[in-house]
Amino acid sequence: MRKLALLLACAASPALATGLEIEVAGEANGTVTIDLFEDVAPQHVEQITALAEAGKYDGVVFHRVIDGFMAQTGDVEFGRKGGDMRRAGMGGSDRPDLPAEFSEIPFERGVVGMARSQDPDSANSQFFIMFEPGPFLNGQYTVVGEVTGGMDVVDAIKRGTGPNGAVVGEPDMMEEVTVID
Repeated sequence: MRKLALLLACAASPALATGLEIEVAGEANGTVTIDLFEDVAPQHVEQITALAEAGKYDGVVFHRVIDGFMAQTGDVEFGRKGGDMRRAGMGGSDRPDLPAEFSEIPFERGVVGMARSQDPDSANSQFFIMFEPGPFLNGQYTVVGEVTGGMDVVDAIKRGTGPNGAVVGEPDMMEEVTVID
């Protein structure tokens, strides 16, 4: 029902063929499945799938996790497990930053959005998954997809206790990210 409403609201085609399957390891263990909204944010979906197909997300940690808000990951430059976690969240990829692709899709539980700096056109590789609705993000961040399976795994991701939700100690990670059709 929610997908139908999203499709009608965005005048998207009925096919949401591209998705991600994320194997999460750490305190949370299991598979998270995400449908990517290629008709809503085509440039962002292309970037995410290219990075996933190249294996860039494999071994990247959830570096910023705020209880009641969201879990952020995707820093392929500084967010690798075993790296200097003090820099996690400051990097991107070797691909260019993207112009915003804002939509009418609200940031509800399970929605996946692109992280960015103060510049709306600075999204690159990092993304976040909502634990709870965040209406203050609506129209300010690009929505790229929605969790369709494994929300219990998302809910189990280790919460951050450091400044701005930084994960202290051993963060959970995306062990392997696969593009699915």
